Amino acid sequence: MALTWGVLLVSIAVTIAIAVLLAVGLWHRPGIKPSAPGAALEVQRTQGGLRWVWIGVAVSSLILLGSVAWTMQVLARVTSPATQPALTIEVTGRQWWWQIRYLSADPSRSFTTANEIHIPAGVPVLFRLVGGDVIHSFWVPALFGKTDVIPGQTNETWLQARAPGVYQGQCTEYCGLQHARMGFLLIADTPAAFQDWWAHQLQSPAQAMSPEVNVGRSSFNVHCGSCHAVRGTDAAGVLGPDLSHLMTHRTLAAGMLANDAANLTHWISDPQALKPGSMMPKPDITAAELAEIHSYVDTLN
Repeated sequence: MALTWGVLLVSIAVTIAIAVLLAVGLWHRPGIKPSAPGAALEVQRTQGGLRWVWIGVAVSSLILLGSVAWTMQVLARVTSPATQPALTIEVTGRQWWWQIRYLSADPSRSFTTANEIHIPAGVPVLFRLVGGDVIHSFWVPALFGKTDVIPGQTNETWLQARAPGVYQGQCTEYCGLQHARMGFLLIADTPAAFQDWWAHQLQSPAQAMSPEVNVGRSSFNVHCGSCHAVRGTDAAGVLGPDLSHLMTHRTLAAGMLANDAANLTHWISDPQALKPGSMMPKPDITAAELAEIHSYVDTLN
């Protein structure tokens, strides 16, 4: 922020100085006699004229060099956080959703989710960005700048939320038909709430034992389990988002829809009607099977 204001003030001062000198040169014109109408103006070289040029070049060069040095200092300072990042999150951009993997030195404490990122407020968080198919760009406008997500390359960035809150994120590199609908939420929790959330994510969703839910689980495994995973079940797909705790999410379809019963039913039954071109096909299911799958998915808390 200091750099922004500093460069702005210097730019304003330079503009004013140029305007004043130009006005003096136009209106003062010492020793120059007006020429007759139609006559060519004689070029005159007054004593001391070049001195102003050299003074102007010297002052401008010093100001520009100072601005460059200040800019490089700030860039070096923001490249890495001042303290060690509290955690590392791997984000993979896909058409058109975000795979979020929380990394830990203990593999048993790593897990995968999608489209909603939780972080602890008040500490820096390192992001490793991986391109899953085409080039995407990862951006949370309120917290940090854009970083490209490129296939075959891992880019790193970091951010820090000063206070708990919910921040909207978006892909900002055109990546196909549903680029504009490739959003995500970044949720900054208090450190204690974040630890509770992490512990809950490590658990498998509770297994409801009602006959209706058991039938729904079977239907889900048959029609959805080859693409989606639910921890603790036979569903172990990797092509689509992990749905282990889907009902704790605020949104569906990469931030496109509120996570409510009506939108969930519509999304399961015909995703192509809502998000044409997405990799989730329209399932070949009956109305009864849709109701069964919905009843099961409703338990994924």
